[in-house]
Amino acid sequence: MMLSRLEKIQSPSVELEQYCTDGEIAARWLSDISAFGDLFVGCTVADLGAGNGLLGLGAMVLGAERAILIEADQAACDTAKYNAEKMGFIDSVEVIQASIGGDSIEIGSADVVISNPPWGRQSPRADRPFLNSILSARLPSHLMHSAEANHIGALFEGHGWSVERYGEVDFPLPATYAHHSRQRGKTRAAFWRLTPQ
Repeated sequence: MMLSRLEKIQSPSVELEQYCTDGEIAARWLSDISAFGDLFVGCTVADLGAGNGLLGLGAMVLGAERAILIEADQAACDTAKYNAEKMGFIDSVEVIQASIGGDSIEIGSADVVISNPPWGRQSPRADRPFLNSILSARLPSHLMHSAEANHIGALFEGHGWSVERYGEVDFPLPATYAHHSRQRGKTRAAFWRLTPQ
């Protein structure tokens, strides 16, 4: 409920495929990451494509000491900062306005990477800079992506990573953009644990 009450992005960008992750889904996902031992008390979490900061801030609630929130959209960064302050985490959260794949971003100090990247519905391969950033960081990572995505396992296994697809969920899609034909829709999302070897 705490995550569901966070301020949402007021004017989401269709080009950036900004969809707010449901608080209940985020809580379940973060609990799974914690159960794997990848999210632990005192760790540093990097959230790629952080949006309003939901995942990084949720990790802080579960005991992370620091969160690095990386987001291309300045308005979303402002919302993430507002949410961090509202939750009392502003001194432990670093919000970086940067384009994944376009700007040089240092996340090597993180212990785990979490990302719900664009799935490429509006711009094919929009997820590729995020996946490449995870490969470059060589850190344990958790990814939410379309359940139909069949390229993730092949990409990471091809680079010698261990890949575990560990769950699926219905991801709600409220009518946010002009191309949405239904008031309320949903799509199937899946979760992956990606571990460098």
